[in-house]
Amino acid sequence: MSSRPESRASWSGGWLLAALALVLTWCLGVFPAAAITAPELRSQRSLQDLQPDMHGRNLQQQEFLKATLAGFDLSGTDLRGAVFNSSDLRGANLKDANLEDAVAFASHFEDTDLSGAVLRNAMLMQSHFKGATIEGADFSDAVLDLPEQKALCKRAAGVNPSTGVATKDSLACR
Repeated sequence: MSSRPESRASWSGGWLLAALALVLTWCLGVFPAAAITAPELRSQRSLQDLQPDMHGRNLQQQEFLKATLAGFDLSGTDLRGAVFNSSDLRGANLKDANLEDAVAFASHFEDTDLSGAVLRNAMLMQSHFKGATIEGADFSDAVLDLPEQKALCKRAAGVNPSTGVATKDSLACR
């Protein structure tokens, strides 16, 4: 039996190609590509200018994706149409902020000051407000999870200075 040089070359090339494919497959499996979605990219761009003191700023229709705004001063800020997705606003100051038509999904507003804030038509699903100050906040036509709405009703008080709507009425408390 004689071995032909060309069959040895094709056999070695096949093994080399298979080994290379195996190494590439392993590398791609171990180090997955770091993809970023368009909303995440827009959110990163808008978050570059954020500072702990944002009092009175115009942040209409800004997107805050997984943003850490805990303890930020956003009092008097115009956040109409803003989107908060999985964002942390614990302990933030949103006193007299305008969050009309805002969307906050799975966001944390625990211990946040929302006194005098306008949250009309806001979509606040899966967001948490434990310990938030809501005196004079207007939640008219806002969508909240029922347990959150009931918890907010227990401490609802005051009348919104801008809209003249009582907090209890805006939450449809019974």
